[in-house]
Amino acid sequence: MTSTALLIIDLQNDYFEDGAFPLWQAKQVKDQLVDVIKQATERGVLPIHIQHVADPSQGLAPFFNEGTEGVDIHPDILNAAPEAPVVVKHYADSFHQTNLEDVLKQHGIKKLLIAGMMTQNCVTHTAISEQAKEYDVAVLTDVSTTVSEMLHLIALNALAPRVKLLDAKQALLSLQSN
Repeated sequence: MTSTALLIIDLQNDYFEDGAFPLWQAKQVKDQLVDVIKQATERGVLPIHIQHVADPSQGLAPFFNEGTEGVDIHPDILNAAPEAPVVVKHYADSFHQTNLEDVLKQHGIKKLLIAGMMTQNCVTHTAISEQAKEYDVAVLTDVSTTVSEMLHLIALNALAPRVKLLDAKQALLSLQSN
């Protein structure tokens, strides 16, 4: 087992075709991420599912409402990492008021590879979280997405001075060289 975790953020049904808020290239990102999860786990990387659930005390949300099919993690992603821990969050930052930090410490994680949805929101807020500062953080640019290509690229550009940006192939190759 390496000291690396793959955070799989919000790969949930509402972001796909027929969901409440379909994203740009969601299916392509999901299909590629399934392969990345398999390759990463073969290299000893710990996959961690991050699932956003709307806070019911705030009223009905546009998507990710508890008890709906849309809040569920996409079955292809769950099947790629069926034993992976699931961290439930209510905010964009996957560390905020969750047990993510405990899971990472329990597994001796030092490096985070971050993939998922939405680049400008949950991916970014997790990557630059105050708690993320104690980790070597890289965002996987080709297995993350948002509402449009332009917004995805703007978010990546904004992240560039703060965290590493790698495509999945680069990230997997870097694991081999460690």
